[in-house]
Amino acid sequence: MITKFSNVYAGHVDLGDMGQLATPANERRYSNEYLATVFAKSEAIARVMDEYGFATLWLAEHHFQHEGYECIPNIMMVGVHLAHLTSRLRIGCGFNIAPMWHPLRLAEDFATADILTKGRVVFGVGRGYHTREVETFGAPMLDADANRDLFEEQVDIVMKAFNSESFSHQGKHYTLPPAVPYRGYELKEITLVPRPLRRPVECWQPVVSAGARGLDFMMKHRIKGLIGGGAATMAEKSIFAFRDAAERAGLDYKLGEGLSLGIFYHLADSRERGVREITPWYEEHVKMFGPLGFVPGITPSQLDASTKRGGWGAAGVPTVEDYMKVGAWFAGPPEELIAYLHSLEERFPGLEHVHLSNSMGTPQAAMVEQLARLGKEVMPEFTGRPA
Repeated sequence: MITKFSNVYAGHVDLGDMGQLATPANERRYSNEYLATVFAKSEAIARVMDEYGFATLWLAEHHFQHEGYECIPNIMMVGVHLAHLTSRLRIGCGFNIAPMWHPLRLAEDFATADILTKGRVVFGVGRGYHTREVETFGAPMLDADANRDLFEEQVDIVMKAFNSESFSHQGKHYTLPPAVPYRGYELKEITLVPRPLRRPVECWQPVVSAGARGLDFMMKHRIKGLIGGGAATMAEKSIFAFRDAAERAGLDYKLGEGLSLGIFYHLADSRERGVREITPWYEEHVKMFGPLGFVPGITPSQLDASTKRGGWGAAGVPTVEDYMKVGAWFAGPPEELIAYLHSLEERFPGLEHVHLSNSMGTPQAAMVEQLARLGKEVMPEFTGRPA
């Protein structure tokens, strides 16, 4: 049964003009002072989620985005701050991009956050998808195989560091520790100091392509999966593939178990009003994520049209209503969202977590209002019933 509600906030500032007739994505540029408003926006979102009993606010690690879309470079640092402003909300790392980190620094930083927040920062890792970010930090992104090889070795090291009193590692990219003299002896093993106090560490990772290699790696480390809103058209395939990977690992998972399913949502008194209100934010989402491959089904000609002002209809660019038909987006009354979530429970009996998120571009005032409505008008149907 669905009992835990979360939200993914990738860190966009209020953009001003939005939609297909507004400023193209690559032409957006904001002052440093305005980009820094992402932190006050994060605080407002965290406070309303804490008030209404949400499980987790997932933040995303991103860099160099003067366009204003994803502006939080260190989610563990922000997570510690937000945990000190709230009383029960968990702050999720959705995700720390491992190829941009040294794995031991990543492990140390999370351990510190775990201790300072008494377990309210949730660990999460990803491979990345912005070439500007990953390649700038000296890691591969254009070479997908090299990116995955590096990522898997890094996560192996992080898990060793979390779970071992002392450890060593020899791999393709890292030899830890190096064989060097230290205070009269040759270094053979090292210890992460401190390690997280809550072990085994709960870890999450995005599920996008749902390939066997990636899912089997997740099962190796018992990593849970977030299926993002942009990938929700593949949700059923991904959910079955995740369950199949669990079976290969000797685990008896129900459909949906170990996963959080994402939906972009907007509550309104009618479907028509909801579509009207969410459309410019949806169009901003397409402008930002389309060129990065996160608008499923869009054709090259439609993608080209979406980078220009206007003319989307003539080019056949999918509308928000197209994605509502396949369940990736929702706009309408609370009772219809409740019915949709109940239908997900019937299809996926192991599903416990959902993340209902606001589209890229949603202003702060609208996000706070929408989260409060979700907390008052939808969540009690699920969180107030017997387990």
